[in-house]
Amino acid sequence: MSEDVGLVIIGTEILSGKREDRHVVRSRQQLARRGYGIAWCLIVPDIRNILLSQLRWAMAQSLPFFSFGGLGATPDDLTRDCAAAAADVTLSRHPEAEEWIRRQYGEKAEPVRIRMADLPAGARLIPNPINNVPGFSVGNGHFFPGFPEMAEPMSDWVLEQYFPPIVADVEARILLPHAREGDLVPLMESFCVAHPDVRFSSLPSFKEDGPQIELGVAGREYDVQAATCDLKARLERMGLEIRDLGLPES
Repeated sequence: MSEDVGLVIIGTEILSGKREDRHVVRSRQQLARRGYGIAWCLIVPDIRNILLSQLRWAMAQSLPFFSFGGLGATPDDLTRDCAAAAADVTLSRHPEAEEWIRRQYGEKAEPVRIRMADLPAGARLIPNPINNVPGFSVGNGHFFPGFPEMAEPMSDWVLEQYFPPIVADVEARILLPHAREGDLVPLMESFCVAHPDVRFSSLPSFKEDGPQIELGVAGREYDVQAATCDLKARLERMGLEIRDLGLPES
């Protein structure tokens, strides 16, 4: 999954149910247009020690990540400070960010809005076309406001700057009516050993007429085609009914 991106969604209001997350679906669609996917997702409250530990974890990963929320100037907006601590740098006034904010708000920039120019030392700015208060990039992280209307054009800009379009992975799906996972584990294990270049998934469910399993094989198109042919042959030898679902709708 070297071409995927992690997500950090920050906000106690998401966990409490006061607001519904809109970043996961939007980011999945946005990334897919350039051939990328979501590798992992964290939903983190506005609690300093938790946020700091999770940002440290995210910055220690090899993959880039997008972070949404907590960039304001209220006491519960902790992301700028925690991002600096996680990156082991100081939080300091960014001259260009200060200029953008003063140009946008004039005298009203003081004493509160100007705090949003305090960013991790060495951060790279992300333009905000909505109100000119920038996001920032530090390390492998790209930090955006929690408002989806702002985050979308800003993350589009980041993708244009740092994420060239790539050929997306494909996924073949097979439905096995009336099958049970427990009966197929040895087959699944041997298949995975034989095809380490693809990602295998098994999704069981129960319908009115009994159990069923949806199998997925994902990766590069050539590898998926070869692995799927082998998987079907193995399943046929077990006498199982196979329904080819092809590729999922985008």
